[in-house]
Amino acid sequence: MEEAARFSGCTLSYHQNRCFEKLTSEERDFLDANSVSIKYRKGEMICKQGGFVSHVMYMDKGLAKVFLENGSNSLVLRIIPDGSFLGLASISETHSNFPYSAMAYVDSEIKQIDVNAFRKLMEQNHVFVKEIIDILSANSIQIYGRFFCLTYKQAFGRLADILLCLSDRIFKNTEFDLPLSRKELAELSGMSSETVIRMLKEFNEEGLIKIDGKSIEVIDYHRLKQISDTG
Repeated sequence: MEEAARFSGCTLSYHQNRCFEKLTSEERDFLDANSVSIKYRKGEMICKQGGFVSHVMYMDKGLAKVFLENGSNSLVLRIIPDGSFLGLASISETHSNFPYSAMAYVDSEIKQIDVNAFRKLMEQNHVFVKEIIDILSANSIQIYGRFFCLTYKQAFGRLADILLCLSDRIFKNTEFDLPLSRKELAELSGMSSETVIRMLKEFNEEGLIKIDGKSIEVIDYHRLKQISDTG
């Protein structure tokens, strides 16, 4: 992985989740028999920090944020798009509580998998276990890089990181409708709402992006990447 990718404020790891491909047909049937799909509305809490983990959750469709909170402040750790897990950090029986909270950014559909059934699959399928370990490792690397950027990058670099992450990795398009409020965008980049609004205006005026209500288009990808890389 190149250094620019390693130290990015992006909230999404680079790992491609293929763990379900490692299951046999019988194991997939077992997984389905111990799963249920739940729909969450925009703004609804999916899990609460400190809550007991009874299920591992898989985002079938939607977008959510994972964050830490202490009652008055919150820190966004990751964005969870389609194909991502919630609750993997607590699959060990010695860590049976959610270490974070999660909230739906948009209307979402999540598969809840009984945690004991998930553990059973891990006990009997070592290839499946390796894939889960790879996911956890990639998530850790992503969070380390994100914290580095939030600590040492300037405001413009942090916002460029998030815009590129949304374009490249989440919406996979240079033009997308942003489902996040300016306040939520500020949370992702570790800044105030006022600072994000001002910088978005500057990026727009300089021709880096084009803003039309909720729609954002990356116009000058190269310059935005330079700002991201140099911080």
